[in-house]
Amino acid sequence: MAGARGQGAIFTLHHVRPKLGRAFDPNAHLEITPEFLDAALATLTHDGYRFVALDQLPAALEAGGAPIACFTLDDGYRNNLEHALPVFVRHHAPFTVFVTGGFVDRTHTLWWETLADILATNEALRFDFGRGAETLPTQAAAEKQVAFSRVAAFIHGRDEAAAIASLNAAAIAHGVDPLAITERLTLDQAGLRQLIESPLAGLGAHTISHRSVARLSGEDARREISQSAERVEAIAGRRPTTFAYPYGDAPAVSARDHRIVADLGFALAVTTQPGTLVERARSRLHALPRISLNGHFQQARYVSALASGVPFRLTKG
Repeated sequence: MAGARGQGAIFTLHHVRPKLGRAFDPNAHLEITPEFLDAALATLTHDGYRFVALDQLPAALEAGGAPIACFTLDDGYRNNLEHALPVFVRHHAPFTVFVTGGFVDRTHTLWWETLADILATNEALRFDFGRGAETLPTQAAAEKQVAFSRVAAFIHGRDEAAAIASLNAAAIAHGVDPLAITERLTLDQAGLRQLIESPLAGLGAHTISHRSVARLSGEDARREISQSAERVEAIAGRRPTTFAYPYGDAPAVSARDHRIVADLGFALAVTTQPGTLVERARSRLHALPRISLNGHFQQARYVSALASGVPFRLTKG
């Protein structure tokens, strides 16, 4: 499997912050510590990787040479500025933050964070799944996880905007303010401009509402992606050339969406489907794989193993 590594990898992160002690933490996979990010960058340097800005990836693939490591962070969390930036600066590693316009403008909510906060602070959840309100027990951790999974499935299985609106209404009824969570967790325009004062930091587009584009009509998907690019341009002063599909897995992204992103002039787009930059990556620049560095695997040896590409070859059989 010597060829499994290909020309390198794109890594995806979300939160970078000191570990918070939470009894119920359904989103633990979405965060790593600054110490682990530091170890990951040191490991890749030791393994001979060169750090490349994502918008420079097509040229780097064409030029060849040492394996490439690109770093991306989705959603624009405040801790990307506070905790991630200093680590990237220490290692001289460029990175791209994918911006959701509705989070920047405090018009949209992070449903997975909202739901986690409801369940952490309530011993029951009253929610309407479309057949009348039900009361779900959420006292024990196992009950909280069942409720989280059921509401997540509801959001992914219905009109996403309507389902999130229902969750936001339930949150307020349970004493949780969803937009206050957006404010607390994500960077606003001023924060993003402070972030990109560093020459290592760049911004990419990530839609306005963070809905799955594959489940939108073609017109709505195009509008979400185009307006997202315009919002990032208003922040950064230049139109972004990179795009990340919200969620990014196979159900959330279609070939139609690849075409829309290409038609709108993006040089490349990334999914969350796992894999390395093998030879065919050059012909699939609008559907590139990424490797998740997540909270469940925070040891340096995992970084080398994932970057090798072998786990993904084994998974595919």
